[in-house]
Amino acid sequence: MLKTVPKIETFQDLVLKPRKDGQEMWRWLYTELRSAIIDGRLKSGARLPSTRNLAAQYGIARATAVAAFQQLQAEGFVSSEVSAGTFVVPAPEWEMTSPTKQRSSRQALSRATIAKRTQSLLKSTFFQPASHSIGKAFRGYEPAIDLFPVELWARIAARVYRKAPRSLYGQGDAGGYPPLRRAIAEYVGHSRGVRCSAEQVIVTSGAQQALDLLGRVLLDPGDEVWMEDPGYPGASLAFQGAGANVIPIPVDGNGIDVARAVKLSPAGRLAYVTPSNQFPLGTVMSAERRVDLLSWAARAGAWIIEDEYDAEYRYSGKPIASLHSLDRSESVIYVGTFTKMLFNALRIGFIVVPERLVKAFRIARSFIDRHAPTLDQAVLTEFINEGHFGHHVRKMRQVYSDRSQLLAEEANRHLSGLLDVENAQAGMCTVAWIKTGVTEMVLTRRAEQLGLEVVPISSFVSKYEQKPALFLGFAGCSASEIKRGVSVLEMALSR
Repeated sequence: MLKTVPKIETFQDLVLKPRKDGQEMWRWLYTELRSAIIDGRLKSGARLPSTRNLAAQYGIARATAVAAFQQLQAEGFVSSEVSAGTFVVPAPEWEMTSPTKQRSSRQALSRATIAKRTQSLLKSTFFQPASHSIGKAFRGYEPAIDLFPVELWARIAARVYRKAPRSLYGQGDAGGYPPLRRAIAEYVGHSRGVRCSAEQVIVTSGAQQALDLLGRVLLDPGDEVWMEDPGYPGASLAFQGAGANVIPIPVDGNGIDVARAVKLSPAGRLAYVTPSNQFPLGTVMSAERRVDLLSWAARAGAWIIEDEYDAEYRYSGKPIASLHSLDRSESVIYVGTFTKMLFNALRIGFIVVPERLVKAFRIARSFIDRHAPTLDQAVLTEFINEGHFGHHVRKMRQVYSDRSQLLAEEANRHLSGLLDVENAQAGMCTVAWIKTGVTEMVLTRRAEQLGLEVVPISSFVSKYEQKPALFLGFAGCSASEIKRGVSVLEMALSR
């Protein structure tokens, strides 16, 4: 009971900020009184005017004042007593939340910290901001969004949304929409030689979530992980986030150096590789290295994560067979994504896991965000089953081949002796080796100032230095944008 609280005598002097356009009157009054309490302008235990007097003071309806008081009381800021009035609830800690108090007292600042393993992640440059445009040279993570059949996708989506049973709007399957899992199992079996059932497919919100999930399920803190160097930072960060000890392993023209890895990390628990198109150098893991890696995993009881982010895009000969197709010990876990194949906003990826891990992954998947959006999965399923996905991939394979060749030709014509741009035989990006004395960082900064998006190869290096080079994406760039990009690079190199 608040019986001895003196009536506030300075309420008439309380200054409330003007109401914003469109803001409801009661919400304005509630917000201003709440701020006054938190800031300490209305002291703990102070008596507020009656709703009738408050309404008269500010020229508002009494019902408006009542609504504001009710909201303040519901949130615990004030307390009302019959025949006594409305009082600010005594809570000195509110003053600690006041910006004024925080600036004047160091004691008001929390001493809580983030996890040590998270602090190391803050140093990474891997974070990608939202893109407000498409097709910019030489963005490395973007497919040809301008050529995606948006109208077709919209028609399929409208049909799915119109005909979907109400059950599709309920709780989804943690492993993924069953028809999509069947479509994926059939697709990777036919195109990549991955032998699996639909039950072994776990649908994720993109490949990055797949890597995070793999780290959660397969790794204990301190476990050693073999990581290609140079390699994909997103994988390294995901494993570090799980508390693993990432061991950089050098990569040469035959892929990851397995013999060197065994010497550097004999206790390795997991190896992450991109054997069909090494990220970022674009090399293919040799048959000998594949056999060595599989033998090591079977012998050591270790896991191999095969990330095939763009394996369908090979421009000479047939696609390279997956490492999973050679695995007989169930050591390889296959990761794929539809983001690179279709468009960035479609956050759907998948993992193919051994049967004995299905239950563990389904349970772990449900802990993260329950399941991927079911309706999006249903739309993608129809897109695949009706043959549109296969048609789009075949079309993009030719488009990307042409764009890779154009980039190499333009670079040879305008950048000869300055930048040696490889004519990529696979994937959506290539490496451009710097032939002048300018450093990677200087050239990157110049290019960015001139409107390009390029990445120094050193961004993917953990330990073993590479010759200075830039990582250039060409898949999302039109012919005119590629030519403009080469012209800008020439300007940057000629400074």
